[in-house]
Amino acid sequence: MQDLRPHITVATMVEQQGRLLMVKERADGILVYNQPAGHLEPGETLVAAAARETLEETAWQVTVTALLGIYQYTSANNGITYVRLCFVAAPVTHFPNRQLDSAIAEAVWLTPAEIKQRQAALRSPLVLAAVNDYLAGKTYPLSILADF
Repeated sequence: MQDLRPHITVATMVEQQGRLLMVKERADGILVYNQPAGHLEPGETLVAAAARETLEETAWQVTVTALLGIYQYTSANNGITYVRLCFVAAPVTHFPNRQLDSAIAEAVWLTPAEIKQRQAALRSPLVLAAVNDYLAGKTYPLSILADF
């Protein structure tokens, strides 16, 4: 029986010199583009999960600065509902010799226009929705989150 509970995921929007940090990753056997993203681990805060996933997938240490938005999506491929919290983060340090997660082909910096040109190759509609929200300046202070 399939677990019908939503999957909690985190993602980051990292900008540097007008480019956004993206990953080219394998999902269901095909290469797609996504923000650095992944699942919340037990005992982890949402902010810590976002920073960890970004480091693991891109070799960039980041500082999370704001909440961009909360997105819900049910995948047509697997029927799983994802609740994704996307954060804005600033790049701090790059570790070019760090090995990336096995599903990641590469981390790339793309302009928003380049991301939109790759719309058919985006992992889900959440990717472009987050880019559009970021470009529109929609952010919320981290104080909106309460960790206990």
